[in-house]
Amino acid sequence: MKIKNARLLFLLVPVLFLSGTVILPSCNNQGNESRSVKGDSLKGKITISGAFALYPLVVKWAEEFQKLHPKLTINVSAGGAGKGMADALSKMVDLGMYSKSVSPEEQAKGAWWIAVAKDAVLPTINAANPVMKDLKKKGLTRQKFYDIFISGKITTWGEAVGNSNALALQAFTRSDACGAADMWAKYLKGKKQEDLQGLGVNGDPGVADAVRKNIEGIGFNNLGFVYEMKTRKIYPGLDVVPIDLNENGIIDSTENFYATMDRVMKAIDEGIYPSPPARELYLVSGGKPVNKLVIAFLQWILNDGQKFVNEAGYVMISPDKIKAEMLKLN
Repeated sequence: MKIKNARLLFLLVPVLFLSGTVILPSCNNQGNESRSVKGDSLKGKITISGAFALYPLVVKWAEEFQKLHPKLTINVSAGGAGKGMADALSKMVDLGMYSKSVSPEEQAKGAWWIAVAKDAVLPTINAANPVMKDLKKKGLTRQKFYDIFISGKITTWGEAVGNSNALALQAFTRSDACGAADMWAKYLKGKKQEDLQGLGVNGDPGVADAVRKNIEGIGFNNLGFVYEMKTRKIYPGLDVVPIDLNENGIIDSTENFYATMDRVMKAIDEGIYPSPPARELYLVSGGKPVNKLVIAFLQWILNDGQKFVNEAGYVMISPDKIKAEMLKLN
């Protein structure tokens, strides 16, 4: 099964990924002779599970690394950041995909990690929302998002934008332990995932699909589940709620960067989009890796693999950060 656009498949058939695994087959040398390593000693299997946020990029990395090492198989499955950490700590997988800060408790259990890329969580709504014009003009402040997702004070779209529209507001959150919900809650005055109100839905594709099907809906999604890779534009049926960063009641030109994935990525890279919900993404393991296959894969990710980061819809970590992460592998 070859996946060319993992994010699109997620959105179209979300149910397949609630507990599914994608096994990336070993590549033969056809068409890749110049890229394969003659006498390649890397053979065996690497297993990876975890965050939906990092899944599409890791799939891309796995495909490209296997072209270089045809005797190597990499199995990648998505199930949320919580599963990635749990699987890594229990040694069920070689690496876990993780999309939030590693806690002191996880560190005490032996968690080891490296940063590999950056992305962000965006507030998403149904594209047919009846107050869309006001939302695009005014945006919503952090306080209003707080009153939607935490306090529950805002229950209609009229209350959200300050008019008389009585359409009920339906918030969607994540039912699985995940970095997206944790980062979104942290942005809302330092709260945690369990503080978020709304209908719980499993996975990034599940939340995006729920919002697309409900005109009352508002949720939050990782960057790659909001924008289509081919066009770099927002997926049909979805839209983004602009954040009124300076809270002046209007979306200024410096805050209006949501039209394309590339503009959002630039805002993340320049620190304009707030952190959180912008964040680093990690690969974690239960202790420092000793498996030569895993070490080789991680070294490649931090070097040649970085050229696929922007292409896949993520933001590269800085050169200084890459050097620091490489030192962790020595």
